Amino acid sequence: MGDILVGTCSWTDPALVRSGWYPAGQRDAEGRLRYYAGRFPVVEADASYYALPQERVSRMWVERTPDGFAFGVKAFSLLTGHPTRESMMPEGLPADARDGGVLDEVWSRFAEGVGPLRRAGRLGSVLFQFPPWLGPGARAERILAQTARRTTGWPVAVEFRHPDWWREGQAELTCALLTDHGMAAVAVDMVQGLPSSLPPATPVTNSRLAVVRFHGRSASWGRGSKEGRFRYAYSEGELAEWLPRLHELAGEAKRVHVLFNNCCGGASVRAAEQMDRLLRVGDWRG
Repeated sequence: MGDILVGTCSWTDPALVRSGWYPAGQRDAEGRLRYYAGRFPVVEADASYYALPQERVSRMWVERTPDGFAFGVKAFSLLTGHPTRESMMPEGLPADARDGGVLDEVWSRFAEGVGPLRRAGRLGSVLFQFPPWLGPGARAERILAQTARRTTGWPVAVEFRHPDWWREGQAELTCALLTDHGMAAVAVDMVQGLPSSLPPATPVTNSRLAVVRFHGRSASWGRGSKEGRFRYAYSEGELAEWLPRLHELAGEAKRVHVLFNNCCGGASVRAAEQMDRLLRVGDWRG
């Protein structure tokens, strides 16, 4: 039976910091991470989506967390085909993904940035969250193949945002494609019934890692402000629905990362704490 690690998709979100979850005296950068790592075994760093990770910062993360702690690092926006502001690019590089030299340099700097985490055994996953417009097809297959070549030896997790990847008739092909590349499929919990809704499929495409991201079930998904999209407080019943699925994932994968992305105030940490309690009470960890 694999290990189930529960955490959140950020420990620095301003709304979380303002929520009062961090105690007085532990609200600076070092104190927050040390406090968080004393309560959860995994976290996702989302700042690396907006700006390339820095090697110096990664070294500090290693120093501030205990052995066994795992970081999920979100891939830089340019590497997943998202719009990237030129101000977020390294000095002198344009935000032009069509320029092979630019991409080579960005990949190199991203690898350098996460290097300390890899060397310390703290890199739990690198999340490639592809945009909603990337549906199944030849172009997407080329992108995945290129990504696989660039990330050889990395623990890669892939989250598709186009629902066609998990439609009936396509899901098996999607699993086979990710398995061939050694990539872990990301399962999601989100609001259902919208054109952009993804089903709560839980495929295992890599025996070393499975990832589940809880986005919340806000009806404002896909529109409105960030807080509107992610403002959601999970009930105990909604979390309990996932216990059998998490148990099944842990039966097939060595590690399961369960990450809460309902980052509005303290909702994500409360949900993570509650899920961890449910797993312990139910003895789902095996």
